[in-house]
Amino acid sequence: MGTLVHTLASSPSSLSTYAAGLATHEGEAHAATGITAYAWLLVALPLLGAVVLLLGGRRTDKFGPLLATLLSWASFVVGALVFVAMLGRGAEDRAVGVPLFDWIAAGTFKVSAGLLVDQLSMVFVLLITFVGSLIHVYSLGYMDHKGEDGHVHSDPDKRRFFAYLNLFVAAMLLLVLSDSYLLLYVGWEGVGLASYLLIGFWNWNPAYASAANKAFVANRVGDFGLSIAIIVMFFHFGAVDFETVLGAAGSEANQGFMTAIGLMLLLGACGKSAQFPLQSWLGDAMAGPTPVSALIHAATMVTAGVYLVVRSAPIFEAAPTAQLVVVIVGAITLLYGAIVGCAKDDIKKALAASTMSQIGYMMLAAGLGPVGYAFAIFHLLMHGFFKAGMFLGAGSVMHAMNDQVDMRRFGGLSGAMKITWATFAIGWLAILGVPPFSGFWSKDKVIEAAFIGEGWRPWVFGMAALIGAGITAFYMSRLFFMTFQGKKRWTDDVHPHESGKLMTVPMIVLAIGSAFLGLVLGPTGAFTSWLEPVTGAHGDEHPVLPVPVIMGVTLLLVAGGAALAWLRYWRDDVPRTAPTGNLLTQAARQDLYQDQVNEALLMRPGIHLTRSLVFADSKGVDGAAGGLAALVGGASSRLRKLQNGFARSYALTMLAGVVAILGALWVIS
Repeated sequence: MGTLVHTLASSPSSLSTYAAGLATHEGEAHAATGITAYAWLLVALPLLGAVVLLLGGRRTDKFGPLLATLLSWASFVVGALVFVAMLGRGAEDRAVGVPLFDWIAAGTFKVSAGLLVDQLSMVFVLLITFVGSLIHVYSLGYMDHKGEDGHVHSDPDKRRFFAYLNLFVAAMLLLVLSDSYLLLYVGWEGVGLASYLLIGFWNWNPAYASAANKAFVANRVGDFGLSIAIIVMFFHFGAVDFETVLGAAGSEANQGFMTAIGLMLLLGACGKSAQFPLQSWLGDAMAGPTPVSALIHAATMVTAGVYLVVRSAPIFEAAPTAQLVVVIVGAITLLYGAIVGCAKDDIKKALAASTMSQIGYMMLAAGLGPVGYAFAIFHLLMHGFFKAGMFLGAGSVMHAMNDQVDMRRFGGLSGAMKITWATFAIGWLAILGVPPFSGFWSKDKVIEAAFIGEGWRPWVFGMAALIGAGITAFYMSRLFFMTFQGKKRWTDDVHPHESGKLMTVPMIVLAIGSAFLGLVLGPTGAFTSWLEPVTGAHGDEHPVLPVPVIMGVTLLLVAGGAALAWLRYWRDDVPRTAPTGNLLTQAARQDLYQDQVNEALLMRPGIHLTRSLVFADSKGVDGAAGGLAALVGGASSRLRKLQNGFARSYALTMLAGVVAILGALWVIS
């Protein structure tokens, strides 16, 4: 691994060396020792919580939510200890394999279930367990409501909600820790199941059940792509573990197979990460409880696609076409989400559009190759903190406003909810990329990386990233000003108040991370150095524009977007009824008609195809079989009439037969 790091630093595009290094740190199996040998507890602890709460039923109602929260924190403690143990080893010895059991053995094909604990997976482990555990704490307060009698009443299914949270955390950890695509697929499907259960948790409302179904179906389309990629891997390489597949990808000359695998992996990533053209489910998924939005749609599930692309880097670098498609998808999605976010009055749907756009930035960076891998993951980490904090802030606002989500009924909440306002403000400044907050250190690096390259690409992708930054500043400032600033537009039945400590403390912790984590990891280069053995160093590439120019233009666009939002949504009165708006605004309110496009291109043709196949099956296949049966039945019923029981009839039949035989012999002779 030491040779790997040195070679990557001097030749960042050395795909074969990168793949060989991956094979080294898995194949040589720096044996897991000490606490790292117990890395399986990361998955086992939250999974245990889900099993106890689901199988224990109502008997666990009183202690179940607290148990689930404690087990989630226990998983974080194990992750922190493993991280400390990794810091105590040299960079070349940090990646280790943790074998679990022999899973599949069929002839020469063998799959052993195991975990890969390296620098990349550990970033996700710490993010998932820490932010996920904070969301567990927040949920302890969020799932309780103060009734008209003045007493606090818990959601009757609170225990089941925490069981699903634990199940989700366990599945997500399995996804990022797996050492093969097949085991990754198990975690991938587990995340899909848990998200379906959480989005549709309040399924007594048909709209919530419909949103869960939509998310489930859209993700099945992406999952189909991932499954096809795994099948092609097995067909071409005879294996599905990272060591074999990624190691062989470095020397693979058949670009056709690599392109097919890369595009199918991207399809899977688009489903989980709500990227174009499979992004339409994310806004509807906001129907679920707000902690679900913070967990799934900020820090974990939607980042799975970015992880998949970065983990599969050798495949994409061996398939330049697929790699270019990754960048294009990211650029389209970051602009799509930003435009949609400008027209949403539902606070959670506006944040969902923001998530979609920010994941687009990460996907764009992941498609740029070694120059963007580390920055994609860095922005993913920063985004997990500030977006989760803002989602929890939105939940706090909803708690205070009788579960209203229309920002046109908010305004002036900064005085009534000072902690929520302050923590949300830090997240807002972070996502805008205002120095020194975390988004400045991560998103600006993605923008700079987008300007690296030759020909038309840096100009197109760099300008897309720049424009997205300006639009982001506008719609996120619009959200912040409409909610917390300006005149009060409250309905008569609301009396805003600050949330309890169980909800505000997690928001404060996330706000601290949003404010200072980027400052600690960004300028020092600690984060990119940490990931370098896995993602490679990006070498001496420079943007086509000077970095100070890019930074200056970015900050200018951010200031302009925020100023425009201030003029329209703080200084001026905000109408309680949304104006008609121009054609673009109307289209953005309808998610740029993505649902209608999907219906026209996919659903309707699919329905007609299905109906045609059913008709062909019933009239063709079943009709042919039924017709043959009817023919045989009709012939047998007619022949049955000859069996009348009279000897003379049988004798006459025999005579006719003899005559027929003699006649035939005479004709032949």
